Amino acid sequence: MNGEALRVLVVDDEQAIRRLLRALLTGRGFSVWEASTGELALQAAPAARPDVIIMDLGLPDVDGAEITRLLREWTQTPIIILSVREQEEDKIAALDAGADDYLTKPFGPGELLARIRANLRRASRTENGSVFSVDGLSVNLAQRIVRVGADRVQLTPTEYDRLRVLIQHARKVLTHRQLVREVWGGMCYEDSLHLVRVNISNLRHKLEADPARPRYILTEPGVGYRMETGL
Repeated sequence: MNGEALRVLVVDDEQAIRRLLRALLTGRGFSVWEASTGELALQAAPAARPDVIIMDLGLPDVDGAEITRLLREWTQTPIIILSVREQEEDKIAALDAGADDYLTKPFGPGELLARIRANLRRASRTENGSVFSVDGLSVNLAQRIVRVGADRVQLTPTEYDRLRVLIQHARKVLTHRQLVREVWGGMCYEDSLHLVRVNISNLRHKLEADPARPRYILTEPGVGYRMETGL
């Protein structure tokens, strides 16, 4: 994370629980975002870009399992369910929806912190050591370092996320709407489609020797974009 605090999104309608978790997590160096409803969670997740999500199931508007399923449509961020529900069917439903872990209330702070560490390690192993290279472009996904030849390229967070998604789906055509969902989540509007085009144009100007004749990020007319691998 390059010295930045790891980010946790806490989704729970009980203010006392959110206050407890904020104190626990900030005391361990985490940056904490909060949401009291499922709808607010769906809005907060793309804005916060959390490293882990702690999710209650009994939310006042939408069940936490459904929110987990919706989040899984565009992000693989670890999701830990923290709920009073102890029934096996509730745990199975949440895990089948895409949750990574399940902890019942009341919980021990030490156990929650251990679950967070374990899930962050698993997520880190997915990216650590992953370096994408093609024709002079090198992207270290673990360290978020982008180079063209020997020169390091500075990207905005959104530009980097756009590039990362294209790399993760290299040689696959991603539609404009898929790129919106995977980077920002939520609904796709005309303004967001325009922003995708602007982001791609900016990326090409930073990465390509000739942006008008790109080697890396190719356009599929009327569909979207794909990352070339050189194969």
